[in-house]
Amino acid sequence: MALSADRNTPRREGGFESHPVKASTKIYAGALVCLDASGWAVPGSVATTLTVLGRADALADNSAGANGDINVQVRRGIFQWKNSASSDEITRAEIGDTAYIVDDETVAKTDGSSARSAAGIIIDVDAQGVWIES
Repeated sequence: MALSADRNTPRREGGFESHPVKASTKIYAGALVCLDASGWAVPGSVATTLTVLGRADALADNSAGANGDINVQVRRGIFQWKNSASSDEITRAEIGDTAYIVDDETVAKTDGSSARSAAGIIIDVDAQGVWIES
């Protein structure tokens, strides 16, 4: 049923989450973090099966571990990522569109011919990079 009066919609403060890290994986502090198709936390990369989580708050080094041996602390929000180049460079004209993951610090305007997962919504673009909500 649709609203017919004001609603005090609940929200979560802080936006922190903790997710188990994939085996043999290192996620650097400040990296764009995703879940792979099996539900393990991984750094952003070119893949079609990733679900974006947000930004890693600290280093999570599971290089010598098995799946889930450690967790990564992830914060959701609006973060500035590096902009792709050339025909995949995001401009102000794309504000409100979906950005796509290139790597754990870079986003692009296109899905790379269906090769990339979504990074989130483009909120702003400036000389330092692209602000993405995830």
